Amino acid sequence: MTIANHLVVFFVCWWLIFFMVLPFGIQGLHESGEDYEDGIEPGAPVKANIGRKMLITTGITFVVWGLFWAAVTFDLIGVS
Repeated sequence: MTIANHLVVFFVCWWLIFFMVLPFGIQGLHESGEDYEDGIEPGAPVKANIGRKMLITTGITFVVWGLFWAAVTFDLIGVS
């Protein structure tokens, strides 16, 4: 497989894992007990921690991509 193929696999895995990690630790306004103005969605997150979640996603993705790389390199699965 070429470097471009590996980059595509990494990119797709990153987005899939990001959407899986995104809801972890979210607390909505209605759960926090804070007052909020009319017109603001009560389910909106108080603090989303997007940067931290992106770093966690990148770490998990490197592990998943490493397993994929090992499977392809050592012919554990057939990829055409």
